[in-house]
Amino acid sequence: MRPVITAIYLMLLLIVGGIMVPDYADAASAKELNRDAQKALNVLFAKSDKAQELAKEAKAVLIFPAITKAGFLVGGEYGEGVLLRNGKPGGYYNTVAVSYGFQIGAQKYGYALFFMSDAALKYLDKSDGWELGSAPSIVLIDTGASGGISTTSAQSDMYAFFFGQMGLMAGLGLQGTKITKIEK
Repeated sequence: MRPVITAIYLMLLLIVGGIMVPDYADAASAKELNRDAQKALNVLFAKSDKAQELAKEAKAVLIFPAITKAGFLVGGEYGEGVLLRNGKPGGYYNTVAVSYGFQIGAQKYGYALFFMSDAALKYLDKSDGWELGSAPSIVLIDTGASGGISTTSAQSDMYAFFFGQMGLMAGLGLQGTKITKIEK
């Protein structure tokens, strides 16, 4: 019975992996990434007035339009993003995470980090890759449940919005996620 379960698991992993895992050899160009980031930001703004409000006060927004996450006990995720300062590209970054625990499935989603303070933005600029959780304080916001936050009550250095979730995987989080500046 155990070999049958293992074979089913491997077949499922190959099918889902073939569909969901990005082709690293065909990474997006800067032009494509800029376009995708702006499109993703527009989707977020259409779903969340609070994201629009925070964007007006933010020093910068780092948007990852498509993160791919997959796992079975051991998981991983990867995506590329654009730092927008005053609506213009100010740098390119990737996000990478590895996790271990009770997990199964594959998922695509996007997230945006709103940098509300000069200190948070300086940390991004001076660090050579940084891990969320060791950086300035961050608040995770569900686009559907962001009613309690406003630009006057916003007291954190950074806010993260998740959006566009597709696939079958339990849980979202930024723990253990490393963000590194890349060249495009």
